[in-house]
Amino acid sequence: MIRFIIIIALFFAVLALSPVLLDDPGYILISVADNVLELTVYAALFWLTATLVLAFFTYKIMRGGFNISFKAWHTVAFASRRRGIANYNKGLAAFMLEDYQEAEQLFSKSAEPAKRQQSAYLLAAAAADKQELAANTNHYLTLLEQETAKAKESDVTSIIVKVKLLLNQQNQDAYDKARILIDENHKHIGHDARLMALEIDLCLIEQRFQSAVDYLASARKEKSLNDETIKAWEAKAYYGVFNDTIRQQDQTSLQRYWQALARKIKQREAVLFAYCHVLAQNNISEPLTTLISPMLKKQPSAGFLQKLRTLPLKQGEALIAQVQKHLHGDNKNAQWLSCLGHLAVMSEQWSMAEKAFGSLVNLQVNQQEKHYDKEDLQAFAKAFTEQGQHQAANEVWLKISKLDG
Repeated sequence: MIRFIIIIALFFAVLALSPVLLDDPGYILISVADNVLELTVYAALFWLTATLVLAFFTYKIMRGGFNISFKAWHTVAFASRRRGIANYNKGLAAFMLEDYQEAEQLFSKSAEPAKRQQSAYLLAAAAADKQELAANTNHYLTLLEQETAKAKESDVTSIIVKVKLLLNQQNQDAYDKARILIDENHKHIGHDARLMALEIDLCLIEQRFQSAVDYLASARKEKSLNDETIKAWEAKAYYGVFNDTIRQQDQTSLQRYWQALARKIKQREAVLFAYCHVLAQNNISEPLTTLISPMLKKQPSAGFLQKLRTLPLKQGEALIAQVQKHLHGDNKNAQWLSCLGHLAVMSEQWSMAEKAFGSLVNLQVNQQEKHYDKEDLQAFAKAFTEQGQHQAANEVWLKISKLDG
């Protein structure tokens, strides 16, 4: 619109000046040093216009040529990077499709051209780990370490993945490297639950059980950590501490350690059964019975009774009496029958075990769902075998094979 107004204004200006210029064309005199240039107004306007038009077209040609040259240079110079990015994206797709061999090759090839060295080497290491190629995994982790060293500050996520890949290799050399890496970045443990989880896993692998126990209090405060995972850590860590204490010191030191624990910790089933397991292994019956009996008097959970049958008890008479009291009131309770049978087997009371498991298995006759599992049948078969009833034991083993099938 503005251009149109300017053109109209120039048009009317020319119309206004034309009569004047036709009557008197006028002269322009230009003197430079000893040279004198004389032009009419018409000639001056002509050359000025021609010069402006020539300058305009020259500018356009030069600008267009420069743009073409820049685009051509950009195309040539960044072709390698575009190929690298394309290979990187193909690698991601291959990784998602679980084609780990192809993914490893693509990530390795694209790292430098795509300027994505850290993520590409990390993903290449992960792809190699999926193929269980430890040498390749370590090679990419070494390249990643070189790239990380160039950065001012390490990326926590990258560290976590590297530690996971090292732990997955399940050999001492990898564990040592993981320990060095975690220790170098120890400051992040209190701020990142994922790194804390790896620290606890590594402590358990290294049998540094007390260190693992020390981390558990903080781990319980982390909402991102699964409760079942924490219970599994507690079972391993406290069992290790209890077992080390009695082996390296004595029973008194073990009981003193137990008594020093906070009440809420002693009430956790994972910790309680870890302690009871060590007591049972060392045939320390009285403290074990003192702990378990009050719980059996109540109505313990199915999980509690499942854990109870895993204890290597040799003197379970007091506990057997508690279970029998429950069965007097409900002699068809599958959980108590199973518990009685296992306690009897551990105490080598084979006849009692046979009767308990026989009643348990016969519950199936009147009800549709099974009330026993593979462990029940294995203990049942053992009770028969110990009494010399091999035919009956074989029949039970056939039931076990059907469960496996």
